[in-house]
Amino acid sequence: MSNPVLKDAETAPRAANRKGVRSSSSSLNISKYLAYLFLIVLCVIWVIPVIFGITTSFRSQTEVVTTGFRLLPENWIFDNYVAILENTSTAPILRWLMNSVFIATLHTLLVIVVISITGYGYSRMNFKGRDTLFFTLLGISFFPGVVNLIPSYKIIDALGWVNTSWAMIIPGLAGMGNIFLVRQFMKGIPKDLDESARVDGAGDFRIYYSVILPLIKPVLIVCGLFSFTGSWNDFLWPVIVYTDVEKMPVTAGLLLLQDIYGNYRMIGQLMGSAILAIIPTLLLFLFAQKYFVQSINLNAGIKG
Repeated sequence: MSNPVLKDAETAPRAANRKGVRSSSSSLNISKYLAYLFLIVLCVIWVIPVIFGITTSFRSQTEVVTTGFRLLPENWIFDNYVAILENTSTAPILRWLMNSVFIATLHTLLVIVVISITGYGYSRMNFKGRDTLFFTLLGISFFPGVVNLIPSYKIIDALGWVNTSWAMIIPGLAGMGNIFLVRQFMKGIPKDLDESARVDGAGDFRIYYSVILPLIKPVLIVCGLFSFTGSWNDFLWPVIVYTDVEKMPVTAGLLLLQDIYGNYRMIGQLMGSAILAIIPTLLLFLFAQKYFVQSINLNAGIKG
């Protein structure tokens, strides 16, 4: 016959363990719910002004002035957008959008070429002073960009690029932040692939183009997204280098719109112009957001 005292002694630790597991599981659930609640609150704080800005673009000027904070308009109108698109003289918003698309797209393509080649040199090639040069340039990149405004403008003026797209496209192609990401991503790719390609007679350019480039696509897409949005949203530099209204990108144009539509005269049209300006980058993020997750893992280029 079994001894009940011994049986109780054996089952007591198991019961204690089960209680400990339940308590830890409940504490984890509470922490998870608190985290969700915090994220929901942040989301609401961020989304409400965006929704209010969108709905304001569909309000009449009378409603904007006479009513206080109201999330949804009483009457939805499209007159603001019609007026925006019809104004092709003082505020050619479609022209500004086309200028921004051209500048940001060409800038992004050149950035991808430059940072991929530079990252290959810093990660796969051996030359004297390689790491010293890299970390020196990386340290210099931490200085505020405003320090370079006057020298950069002097260079652009000397090259005759004032009021041209090149003033927006060429500067910033070799951003050290992007080069750092590409370099670290390439370091996760085994160098055995390089050696195998060299045995087959491939040179550095063939290895870069045929072996490395297909593997670093996720990080290049992420850097491209950063470059596109950075070029699209750049405000201070285009305001400095552009004076011709027809050649301005959309950010510099929005500053001009504050003088045309501001002072509570045409707030709906000003908000409508701002909404049109964010649509391209919003669509870009929606279609390419999965690559952000892939880029978090610096070894995402290698599978299996």
